[in-house]
Amino acid sequence: MDFHLPIGGRGRGPIAGLATLVLLPLTACQTTRPDPAAESSITQATAIGEPLTFLVEGGPTDEPAAGEMLTFIDATRRAVTTDPALQSALARVRIAMADADQSRLLPNPVLNFVLRWGPGKPQIEVSLAQDLIQAFQIPKKSSAADNRLRQAAADAVTVALDVTAEVQERYTAVQASDRLIPVLEGRLELLRRLAEVARKRLEGGEGIRGDVTTLDAQRVELEVEIADARLRQREERLRLARLVGEPSSAAAWTLDTWAPPSGTASNEAHWIEAALTHRPEVQSIVWQLAALGDDYALTRLLPWEGLGVGIDAQRDPDWFAGPSVSTPIPIFDMGQARKARVTAEQIEARHALTLSKRKVVEEVRIAHQGLAGNLANLNRVRQELIPLQQKRRDQAEQAYRAGQTDVTALFLAEQDLRATQAKAIDIERQTSVAMVRLGRAVGGPGVASQLASRPSEGVGTLPDPTAKPQQR
Repeated sequence: MDFHLPIGGRGRGPIAGLATLVLLPLTACQTTRPDPAAESSITQATAIGEPLTFLVEGGPTDEPAAGEMLTFIDATRRAVTTDPALQSALARVRIAMADADQSRLLPNPVLNFVLRWGPGKPQIEVSLAQDLIQAFQIPKKSSAADNRLRQAAADAVTVALDVTAEVQERYTAVQASDRLIPVLEGRLELLRRLAEVARKRLEGGEGIRGDVTTLDAQRVELEVEIADARLRQREERLRLARLVGEPSSAAAWTLDTWAPPSGTASNEAHWIEAALTHRPEVQSIVWQLAALGDDYALTRLLPWEGLGVGIDAQRDPDWFAGPSVSTPIPIFDMGQARKARVTAEQIEARHALTLSKRKVVEEVRIAHQGLAGNLANLNRVRQELIPLQQKRRDQAEQAYRAGQTDVTALFLAEQDLRATQAKAIDIERQTSVAMVRLGRAVGGPGVASQLASRPSEGVGTLPDPTAKPQQR
């Protein structure tokens, strides 16, 4: 919509009236852009305990070294505060902020000046033009931009939760590897001693050559397993180094003392309810739908884009001023195509919201069932299998000391006990990973800690970040 303001000595009454017409919608839509508080939302969701800072410059390849000690909470904090993908997401929030600010501005007015020469005095035409329709669109445009800003903030929280879950899984994997390798090395030493006993018995004419061959094969097989475990340990530490911002470091930190996971997993429905409320993926689509609702409202003015009303001024040779109106004739384009497009986008978003909610429910249930299953399995190993293997080992030792059996039976019982201990370590790792994934599924460690703090919402606990470091 264009209006034309004269510059001259007459027509100030019409100018004042037109200015009032323009200022009315501008006054009605003077709103303040909302602050999505993305950084504080991320701090709360990830439970890192310190404010997150948006960095305007790209970080170095390697952040300052964490030192010899890297605790669980420090690893989480360093990953969240230094991750470049998260900083990119925060930059997209700033882009959405700029769009929200821009949506509140009218386009700059256009000054038209025409000078004609001919017989007599020159003719002058002056007008000031501005699109008036955009003034009436500002409330809905700014509302749509605000909702997309909130959507960008929710997407940034999603990135932060992914970073948090990944670094915590890697941390627990490194802890498990650090505990598993000594157990495997103890098993290897037992196999070597057992093989040596079998050789001596064979040399004394009491043993069987097949026993020596079997034990040698088991020894080599265990050596391969140890080498593979060492490789996995190194790979997990290198992945952790990248996540905490030190990809080139030696990754030889001392980690927290391993805190075996414990607890129960109950009240699945409460966890699902919390997830549907707090998951940023769901919130993002909700804000997208709100923005599309504003876009749909804007389509009502589409047929009248270009409507102009105003006052033209001309001097020939005196100044003359009067109102002018120019309007499109909505014959071909009634905005139906744009309206249909927005409607289709709304339908797509509604289905996407349903899909997102279903995935949230699925992820929470899988993580919850996985945690419950791993906790039950871990309790079974701790309370039944390990005590039985320990009892078997003690009985074999008593029989050996009494001279009823040779040392082979004792070695075999010790070997099985250590194999069970290695199995327990692997189940503990799986349980800790299940806890991390349940926290991610429900909306982050911050939400999970609130639920776990309720007596009726019992759930396993992650490694204690305040525990003393384990010795390596």
